[in-house]
Amino acid sequence: MNVQDKPRAPHRTKPPGPPAAPERAAGTAKKKRGTGRLTSVLLGLASAALGLLAWAALAGSGINGFPGPVVVARRAGELIADGTLFEDAGASLKRVLIGYVLGVALAIPVGFVMGWYPVVRRLIEPWLQFFRMVPPLAIIPLAIVLMGIDETPKIFVIFLASFLSCVVSTFQGVVAVDVTLVNAARVLGARDPQVFLGVVVPASTPFILVGMRIGLGASWATVVAAELIAAQGGLGYRMQQAQVYYDLPTIFVQLIAIGAIGLAMDRLLLLAERRLTHWQERR
Repeated sequence: MNVQDKPRAPHRTKPPGPPAAPERAAGTAKKKRGTGRLTSVLLGLASAALGLLAWAALAGSGINGFPGPVVVARRAGELIADGTLFEDAGASLKRVLIGYVLGVALAIPVGFVMGWYPVVRRLIEPWLQFFRMVPPLAIIPLAIVLMGIDETPKIFVIFLASFLSCVVSTFQGVVAVDVTLVNAARVLGARDPQVFLGVVVPASTPFILVGMRIGLGASWATVVAAELIAAQGGLGYRMQQAQVYYDLPTIFVQLIAIGAIGLAMDRLLLLAERRLTHWQERR
């Protein structure tokens, strides 16, 4: 038989091996993220359940007039049914959003200018720190005397609270930018606008978002105090009216509404922070 006619061995395909290292790492990271989210949800539900149990135990301990979860839930249903809760929440939310947005919109450019130009920083920072030591709540009487009792003084003190919180955080973010990164960008030929937009703004974004979250909490605290003093509607106003008649269930409903709305807004900011700073390492 000719050598060329010799039968050949059948071709064997190589069994598929394990996935490449990057694919395994991506799959592991995705699995960890899913497990972490499930764990966070379960822990949140457990925390809520424990809080309700502690609340019910405190209400059943005999404290005079302290309402339990069932009584407060019943009162919340009544306020929702007649539309009072939605009207009050809408009035407070409108004031917070207007003052907060105006404060943040002004605080970010002012903080950038203070951090980028040392001369401006030395001129403005002493006044900024001075007004930071004055609580916005202390300005409410002055604002009412000068601006009246309509919406203007309430929005002004909310604006002031959010501005002072956010401008300091923005300023610190610009100052904390690594000088090595700035010098490296300039060595590569970048001009000041390019350095500012390409290095300073991304590096200071986490600081800005933290300041926005702090300013949001300060805004809610301020609007409630402003409504307690002079308002014709809002969650704080309803609490003040309930306090006159010793209506503790209504006060609890307003407190829960304030916390729930504030928490929802804070979660939205936290989501934006994770999207905008996805490059940042997290624990």
